[in-house]
Amino acid sequence: MIQLESRQAQGFVMIRRRALVPLQTTDPFLLDNAWKERPLDAPLVRPKPSFCRDRLRMFLSPSTMTFSLTRIVLLRALALVYFVAFTVALRQNKALIGDDGITPARYELLEARQRAVERKKQRDQWLDGLLGDTRKKRSPLTTFKLRIQKHAIYQRLREVLWDRADRMGRPLMSVFWLAGKNNYERLNPWLDAVAVMGMTLSGLVGTLGAANVPILLTLWICQRSLMSVGGCWYGFGWEPQLAEMGFHALFLVPLLSLQPIPLSNPTPHSIVIWSFRWFLFRIMMGAGLIKFKSNDRKWKDLTAMNYFYETQPVPSVLTRTMHFMPTAFHKFEVLINHFVEVVAPWFLILPFVPCQIRRAAGLIQIIFQLVLISTGNLSFLNWLTMIPAIACLDDACLRRLFAPSRVVEASIMAAVAKAPTIPVVPVLFGALVTWLSVPVVQNLLAKRQQMNASFDPLRLINTYGAFGVVDEVREEWIISSAASRDMEEEWKEYEFKVKPGNVHRKPRWITPYHYRLDWQMWIASSCRTLDRSPWLYRFLIKLLQRNQGVQDLLAEDPWKDSTQAPKYIRVDAYKYKFHRPGEAKDGGYWEREFVRRVYPPQGAATLESLQEEIQASQPGRPI
Repeated sequence: MIQLESRQAQGFVMIRRRALVPLQTTDPFLLDNAWKERPLDAPLVRPKPSFCRDRLRMFLSPSTMTFSLTRIVLLRALALVYFVAFTVALRQNKALIGDDGITPARYELLEARQRAVERKKQRDQWLDGLLGDTRKKRSPLTTFKLRIQKHAIYQRLREVLWDRADRMGRPLMSVFWLAGKNNYERLNPWLDAVAVMGMTLSGLVGTLGAANVPILLTLWICQRSLMSVGGCWYGFGWEPQLAEMGFHALFLVPLLSLQPIPLSNPTPHSIVIWSFRWFLFRIMMGAGLIKFKSNDRKWKDLTAMNYFYETQPVPSVLTRTMHFMPTAFHKFEVLINHFVEVVAPWFLILPFVPCQIRRAAGLIQIIFQLVLISTGNLSFLNWLTMIPAIACLDDACLRRLFAPSRVVEASIMAAVAKAPTIPVVPVLFGALVTWLSVPVVQNLLAKRQQMNASFDPLRLINTYGAFGVVDEVREEWIISSAASRDMEEEWKEYEFKVKPGNVHRKPRWITPYHYRLDWQMWIASSCRTLDRSPWLYRFLIKLLQRNQGVQDLLAEDPWKDSTQAPKYIRVDAYKYKFHRPGEAKDGGYWEREFVRRVYPPQGAATLESLQEEIQASQPGRPI
């Protein structure tokens, strides 16, 4: 254990029998040489400066720029996002994917098992054909491999670990397999246990400012488990982004130690730090390039922000104010957006950029995300995107966030620790990221760029993008029900937590919290049709049944004080626009105009008609 003696009153810290170092120093040369044995009055001789040599040393050597404090900040930021994500899961998942939820998770598990059975059947036929063909000569090694693949143990392992796949053919990794096939209809305790486990571990990481591989691996598995069975509720781009962030963080921490600055790994290796910067580069470039490649000319003629604030998924307190800013200001916003998403990311990854410029590039990304947070409610997307930007800020940049003793500890621990001759794990991790990034780069360069897509079966390295198209009109779907469809005044509207409905209700600032149902309603209304949102039929059934869990996802139940129960339900589309502040005679925040009846095209739906609709559109799933 390194013994430290603090002489903070004199502004110095000393390692026993070693030299004094100024307490607030950020000079890499002093920090690298402070721990070496030498007389206290012996001067330090600096080598002759060389730009190329210094830049290469900064890029290749993990001790040139230290990131011990950076890791603490990054882990606490990641813990915050994890904690919010698992809190959302604990409060909403039973109503969304629980045993009596809108789209129960057991359907995803059962369908994955059925795909595994079909895959095994096809593979058995292929193996039987190869082994039964005696005319073709094979080497003993080839025959041995085929017989291994035919073995029952191999078949079982392959089925569990690989063949149980989602609709895209990717392995469905989930701890819910441990519940057993006979318990798929009783997954609520498992959903709660995964959420509580995630909240507990993320709270621990946030409190300690430290983590190890088992903790982060458990968090990653818990989040991937929910993402695998979450269906459309976990189909947002920030879910795989959080999973990829958790995967990167595994290589940021020591194997077992829970010290914020462990002696075995006092500062993360430079390869891991560069992987975070590359991660942020892919996020921002994906979001920037998709805007130029889309068919929406508003990003090219600089008019996108004229409509963005009014049509974004969940408006916030400042959204209306920003919407009524001058047109010139909105054009300036688009230019800034293009600069931040397409130009500035290059300064994150160019290896010979001075550290001051890289810090500035990281701060630009953080400030950009903070602006988005203040003007919208995009769940924890912006909070999550800020995390890899922290990797652009080294210890010298973040030391003011910590006590002087922690700063000195980080400096000395990084200087004393000896890096391995060949950093095997970081090198292998860097090689894996490079290999899996090839199709991602190809997608970024493609004319038809995919947004929020995965190219490897485990979804470790992905491509991202957001808001390639901005709607010019906000269309909201309003759900209402009635006990009798003859009296129009008896129809009662359902009010959601944050989705616009009541024209007098003002938006709230809720980020980083995520109301999944409200977001799915926005996506459904943006598609203008129910064909891409089959979950909505089941949601309407739950409303007619007055399912308590589903009603808890709403702001209130319009029938709670009524002696009657709803028997008819419908979905109408309205055009919503902001009232200019001070001009609304009735004090309304929105103005709305009826557009059309969405469902059913005529009349009203009943419980029976909705069940028939589900049987016709989803014949494989029970109601």
